[in-house]
Amino acid sequence: MRPERGGSEGPQAHRVKPYSADGALQLFNPAPSIPAPLLTFEGLSNQDNFNVFGFRVNPPDPNGEIGPNNYVEMINLVFAAYDRAGNLLAGPIDTGSLWAGFAIPDCTDPSGDPVVLYDQLEDRWLLSQFTTRGPIFYNCVAISQTGDPTGAYFRYAFSTGVNFPDYPKYGLWRNMYIITTREFGPTVEYGIGVYALERDKMLAGDPNARVVSFFLDGNAPGMLPLVGDGLLPPDIDGRRMPANDSPAPIIGTQDDNASYGATFDALNIWELSVKWQANPVASIVLKTQLPVAGFDSIFPCAPGSRDCLPQPGIVNPAQYLDILSYRQRPTFRLAYRNFRTYESLVTNQSVEASPGVAGARWYEIRRTAGSYSVYQQGTYAPNDGVHRWMGSIAEDKNGNMALGFSVVNGTNVYPGIRYTGRLSGDPLGQMTQGEGTIIDGSGVQRTTNSRWGDYTDITVDPTDDCTFWYVNEYYTLAGQNSSTAGWQTRIGKFKLPGCQ
Repeated sequence: MRPERGGSEGPQAHRVKPYSADGALQLFNPAPSIPAPLLTFEGLSNQDNFNVFGFRVNPPDPNGEIGPNNYVEMINLVFAAYDRAGNLLAGPIDTGSLWAGFAIPDCTDPSGDPVVLYDQLEDRWLLSQFTTRGPIFYNCVAISQTGDPTGAYFRYAFSTGVNFPDYPKYGLWRNMYIITTREFGPTVEYGIGVYALERDKMLAGDPNARVVSFFLDGNAPGMLPLVGDGLLPPDIDGRRMPANDSPAPIIGTQDDNASYGATFDALNIWELSVKWQANPVASIVLKTQLPVAGFDSIFPCAPGSRDCLPQPGIVNPAQYLDILSYRQRPTFRLAYRNFRTYESLVTNQSVEASPGVAGARWYEIRRTAGSYSVYQQGTYAPNDGVHRWMGSIAEDKNGNMALGFSVVNGTNVYPGIRYTGRLSGDPLGQMTQGEGTIIDGSGVQRTTNSRWGDYTDITVDPTDDCTFWYVNEYYTLAGQNSSTAGWQTRIGKFKLPGCQ
């Protein structure tokens, strides 16, 4: 979500050459049936926004995390806490209320782009949103004082100056929380912000917790393809931390068919290092560029619009859904896991998998003795005419992977939520386990606001390090026809074979 405001909103990539075949498209054979969900339950909806604020919001930006006792979901502009059986314990709650009485009143505004993290290393919750009032902007961060997400929070606000911090993404690292933002200023300023937050002091409620920040100027010569529309920070899964003083990998993607100037398709890997001494020592450097199999991120939408993916019964292209793949960035999260002999990072992005069909390109990047490589990559897009996009991917403790995503087509697949997966020993680059369904949609988004979220979220249960929990949005017929409702979200959990 982003406020409507004057000034620059940064670049928007467009296609510069004809479509080229995807270099990692999975060729499909009959696959085993992936295990069905162990549980699904209804999450927050646009009706909740209407009930709290009296208006609806697009897009929802659904994300959520699982802890030992609770699941916490955030959307634009509210959050809720559930028990592990899906029973609502608290919510919907105006996210801004977390900062009631806080020294920075902008944090209390209904704003957006929320992110929730569960810090399994300390049993704490991080909830966040940006501010939109200006002229000085902030990332507002709340840290739970205990493992109870319905209890009290320490509150912080980290300024981004006159730059609006669009698309903030958060990650957990050994000695810091990391925020990356897509920033634009009041005129032509544009770039990517990277913020390291002093985690230990924030957990202790120290009001003097520090931040170090970097601005990667997208207007500097040669920088636009290297920063694109956003970089993702690493987010630790499991309890095995990176080594002491290990730099945090921060990753973006570039497409040579986009107008940002890339000459080859690649993953761009930056490294952030911070030492919290009396005067913090911090640096960020472009560590490497890893060439990847060819992909095209510029989907054939209506020129100059976000109207891309058709829906059943919809003849007006202005009511197609936004794929958002033209944004030159991977989608949340960059899930990190330490397997002792190597470190693994997985992420994904939406692409044009075959002509006019959306699919999910996913990557596993490995860091071994400080050196990076693309261990495997694939584009998941079964040959059935269904669009799959807005994905999120993670690994369990065995190295099995699960990928969740949105689905739709123009005939009989209403906006819904599905998932796929692979086992660690399966052929590289293949999602082998078939496809499961969190929920089938039964209605369409009829508004001419085509936005369909900016991100979704799949996370791994800290109690067994095996079970995946996924949240995304979908439509029902009732939501389609309601003047006060609209999209809904659904939360589901499942486990891949062999993980105990």
